[in-house]
Amino acid sequence: MVYILDMNLWHLAIFHAAAESGSVSAGAARLHISQPAATRQLRELEARLGSVLFDRLPRGVRLTETGQLLHDYAQRIFALEHEAENAIRDMEQLGGGELKIGASSTIGNYLLPPVITDFRRRFPAVELTVEIANTETIERDLVARRLVLGFTEGPLNEPEVNAEVFMHDEIIPVAGAVHPLTHMRRVDPQALCRETLLIREPGSGTRSFIEGMLKRKRLEFKNVVCLGSSEAIKQVATAGGGVAFVSRLVVESELRSGRLRVLRVAGLRISRPLHRVQLRRRHLPPAVQAFLALLPRQSPQRYAEQA
Repeated sequence: MVYILDMNLWHLAIFHAAAESGSVSAGAARLHISQPAATRQLRELEARLGSVLFDRLPRGVRLTETGQLLHDYAQRIFALEHEAENAIRDMEQLGGGELKIGASSTIGNYLLPPVITDFRRRFPAVELTVEIANTETIERDLVARRLVLGFTEGPLNEPEVNAEVFMHDEIIPVAGAVHPLTHMRRVDPQALCRETLLIREPGSGTRSFIEGMLKRKRLEFKNVVCLGSSEAIKQVATAGGGVAFVSRLVVESELRSGRLRVLRVAGLRISRPLHRVQLRRRHLPPAVQAFLALLPRQSPQRYAEQA
């Protein structure tokens, strides 16, 4: 066992080349070294192993029983080396590999789907996984290296994670078409606060942003209902169960159909940054760069009503 641990890969490569070629000189030519140098290295290998690997013949060499055993292992080792080289080349050329991304709810459900579709069409050999989670979970998974890239709406606290703004999103106040406030030309902020606020769960980036915005605007809602998804918020709002501050990305179809309407709240115009997040000093593979190149560069369309 001690001898095997002392065996280096260069010795093994020379042995493998000679065994595959049937002669030391042909093996040396494959590796672009001289025949005397190859012979010397093979003798060193045999001395370290304490066993003869080749029978020397008038023309070429023949593996001994020990040599055949070592050759079996050498074939597997160099096949794995070749496989690793191919895998790295495929990844660099986007012909393989995997890409694991995390995205918070709004971005993952409403912004990324066309990007994912385009990426899959262009690079079908890359195994793409997109995890939908809140900002805190994405931050934790990036630090644990379970994700290589993340997209979040909320602020980050982990110093190991770097965040860059890639676009801006608009947060709009909405209510169901049946809600009385939707028929008002302008809604007084204090009247708005007397309604039930529909909001996401703690840990949500959208919730953190909205809470901070309301605090800065000195708007305090007495009645708050916490819901675990944007879809739940839309359904309750559509039924007239309260008002909500949501991303325009989330409610575009409901606004077009008229099921939800934008509340014209005086003096209230809200824009927030959307972040691309990654570990600091972590190399971004080509698959990540290709995915980022497909992201939209412009902000979502602003709603027509002027505050």
